[in-house]
Amino acid sequence: MAEAGNAALAALVAGRAPEDEMTLERISVGVDPLIHFLREHYLTSYIPAGGSKIKFLCGQPGSGKTHTARILEKEAHREGYLTVTFSAREVAMNDFREIYRRCLSQCGLDRILTGCAGEIIRGMNVDPNALAEGQTLMDYLSERGEGDVLARSDIRSALRKFFTRNPLLDREFAACCSLLTGDLLGHPVLEPANRDLIRGWLNGDPAVKAGQIRALGMTPVGVTRFNARHLLRSLAETAHLAGYSGVMIVVDDLEALMNNKDGNGIKYSKAKREDAYESIRQLIDEIDSMRYLLFVFCLNRELMDNENAGMKTYQALWLRIQNEVVGHRFNGFADILNLDRYEEEKWNEGLVMEMARKLAETLTAMGEPREVPSEETIHGLMERAQYGAMGLPYMVNRAVVEGEEADV
Repeated sequence: MAEAGNAALAALVAGRAPEDEMTLERISVGVDPLIHFLREHYLTSYIPAGGSKIKFLCGQPGSGKTHTARILEKEAHREGYLTVTFSAREVAMNDFREIYRRCLSQCGLDRILTGCAGEIIRGMNVDPNALAEGQTLMDYLSERGEGDVLARSDIRSALRKFFTRNPLLDREFAACCSLLTGDLLGHPVLEPANRDLIRGWLNGDPAVKAGQIRALGMTPVGVTRFNARHLLRSLAETAHLAGYSGVMIVVDDLEALMNNKDGNGIKYSKAKREDAYESIRQLIDEIDSMRYLLFVFCLNRELMDNENAGMKTYQALWLRIQNEVVGHRFNGFADILNLDRYEEEKWNEGLVMEMARKLAETLTAMGEPREVPSEETIHGLMERAQYGAMGLPYMVNRAVVEGEEADV
């Protein structure tokens, strides 16, 4: 708890959104209407009903993109979603294999397949809670004299219905999930080496040899940049089969694609940047064929405006999103959510003062006493935000952390 508090304090002082959910919720001001809109129209209705959507959260640096995405992620958790969060600085956006692998890792394959196994157990009129810890369905049935040929046949039929005969799943992904879920149910039982082999294939492990995977009756084609999107679609479908509402994926710091210099994070050359833009373009084109997926890309506005390295340099992508950029009013249904415009339309001095007060109170409670800026300072910040290079939330943070005289 102390470490989490110290990390949250360090983030606030540095002007970043804290990881700690309690602190994040405590300082949140102004985004409630937007979060409510996205929850009502997407998280609780469109996505769990089988839809998929891409949202681009854009704005000036410090406009609250990461903060908003984390609040939305917290709401998604409450609504029964699996959530994935990563930065374009740490996951190569030019290779969708890496995106898929990160999603698989954060979603937790074991958690998903355990959920699928639970649904199959319920389908056989058995309460999953009746099984002892570590006990399989076949063990449970055998104890009651019901572990006969018919029970095994029922399990195989359920696995086929869930996975291998499901037209919405990639064939190889379905075969892997069927084998691993059957192992959880106790039929058919996998050898430990085969279990590890299947997991290795799902994770795109290059050490998995074609001959090994062929011996399990699967096509020896591993995870490639061409099939990774279909595997991600299958992952979301399987998560829904396991009882989850869907999968929400937040990609932060997308402006890192313009980074071609040595430093922290991935270095994107011109070729890698164009590959990343093409990957996003393909995702946009295929999003309507996916289900139970919500993508949220967070990016500085410069990525759209920069004529040398931004999205405009890749016409195939720009043509798909440019119509979204020209609107003059904030529209929650649009693919691009401009937080700068949202602030202009929705925020007033009273709201900004409340933001400053909550931040000062939170820092004081953490042992870093701060005072609330004056009304004159808040008024000046709002005027400066209209013409400045930084977002209003960041400017308020610096005014509270460094005092009213801070040069923000």
